[in-house]
Amino acid sequence: MLAVEAGRELRWLGQFLVPGLFDGEHSFRLEELPSGRTRLTQAERFHGMLVGISGGALEKTRLGFEQMNRALKQRAEAAVA
Repeated sequence: MLAVEAGRELRWLGQFLVPGLFDGEHSFRLEELPSGRTRLTQAERFHGMLVGISGGALEKTRLGFEQMNRALKQRAEAAVA
């Protein structure tokens, strides 16, 4: 874990086999907005020697994150409706 701040941030680093080969730093951040709303920012930064040849897999990962974010938004909005 790189950061844990209750109600604000969760961030960690994942590594494939050995550091520097294919690393991903993933984070979730929550930001309070006016009117009791909350913004979720999810990010993943990849680095390492294999990143350049991982294009298709990274695109699938991005699409999966977007799908998860939409589903989370629907659940959160339904919970307060």
